[in-house]
Amino acid sequence: MSETPAEIHPLKIADFRFYWMARFMAVLATMGMVVVIGYQAYDIARSDYGMSIREASLQLGLLGLVQFVPLALLTPVAGWAADRWERRTVARLANSIDMVVALALGWFTYVDGLTLPLLFLFAALHGVARVFVGPSMSAIAPNIVPPSSLPRAIALSSIAWQIGSVIGPAAGGLMFAASPSLPYFASAGLMLMATISLSCVRPVYPPPMEKKIHPIRQMVDGMRYTWSERFLLGAITLDLFAVLLAGATAMLPVYARDILMVGPDGLGQLRAAPAIGASVVALMLTFRPLRHNVGAKMLWAVVVFGIATIGFGLSHEIGSRVFGDARIGFLNMGAGMAVALVMLVILGASDMLSVYVRSSLVQLNTPDEMRGRVSSVSGLAISASNELGELQSGVAAAVLGPVGAVVFGGAGAIFVAAIWAGLFPELKNARTFEPQYRGKSP
Repeated sequence: MSETPAEIHPLKIADFRFYWMARFMAVLATMGMVVVIGYQAYDIARSDYGMSIREASLQLGLLGLVQFVPLALLTPVAGWAADRWERRTVARLANSIDMVVALALGWFTYVDGLTLPLLFLFAALHGVARVFVGPSMSAIAPNIVPPSSLPRAIALSSIAWQIGSVIGPAAGGLMFAASPSLPYFASAGLMLMATISLSCVRPVYPPPMEKKIHPIRQMVDGMRYTWSERFLLGAITLDLFAVLLAGATAMLPVYARDILMVGPDGLGQLRAAPAIGASVVALMLTFRPLRHNVGAKMLWAVVVFGIATIGFGLSHEIGSRVFGDARIGFLNMGAGMAVALVMLVILGASDMLSVYVRSSLVQLNTPDEMRGRVSSVSGLAISASNELGELQSGVAAAVLGPVGAVVFGGAGAIFVAAIWAGLFPELKNARTFEPQYRGKSP
């Protein structure tokens, strides 16, 4: 595909290359931590506290809740900070806090002093750091690439996320098997490198805010703007409710330890599988960006996401019925594990398509002076879908069992896509990424 003069490839821009590296290393560090935190929480609950599978599954839900609470409380502040101060500075400070959290987790793991309360505390602090990273990083990209290049930049940024999500969990699982504290110390080093790389990007200052308006009013204005723009509201809440219900990844430690019985190494593979599918789609989108019927494709991607979630939930049963006890090919893995990996790859691919469309639409339909605050609302929706999705999955697993919880969530995502197509016709009628739906800013 030829480039017009205005459509410069993002990787030709030095600032974007440093930004991409910072994002990649931060995601690599975070995903390596997250996979270990989840496994440790479940394993400690089972081993040290003698909990049953359902009781320990509930602890995973509570782990999601303690990460979401600071996100819910601080999201308006984080969005305002990204629209008030130099955006790299906000991201670097938040990254540094996360680095300290990683070092503390590594130390307590090394001395064998980690308990569930401590794990929950550090998970909450991790949530605090990430809530400030999200809006500031999201608001940087539109300021360092031309608007015509932004969809490609979002796809490339997603590749950084997805490659980190592939390598991070797998590396975290392998390092945890070698030395439980190693993944945390490695994550701290990567966060330091990400902060240095971000420092190489030119300063990104937001447009000046009206000084006469109180900061709380400015925070409220961002949330009101998102609420009043039906197009933005529909795009953001679609992801919120679909992933909130279909939080299959929350149950991965349960599947790895007690259903598929593949241990921490297998958990790393399960966590990496969605990112493999997402990476392939993201790479395709950098060469062939979507241009037509983008809204309808986003809705259908959510439907496929729900179907793949159901398939993952039933992976052990499907593998047993179709292949019995046979090992699959050169991978020499159980049939249930093979089915689970395939379904998670499809899940990640469909989720990537949905995220790509939603992110492009939200960024291009938001004025620059509101990007930090709107990005914080979008980030809250993503975090709510992930962390509260973990809580929902944990509670559902305590009631329905882990398999029933995953299947229920996948069916719920399909139902949400159907409902949102009717509630927000603006979404299915969005033909291109052009900002056709923008109303007046407050």
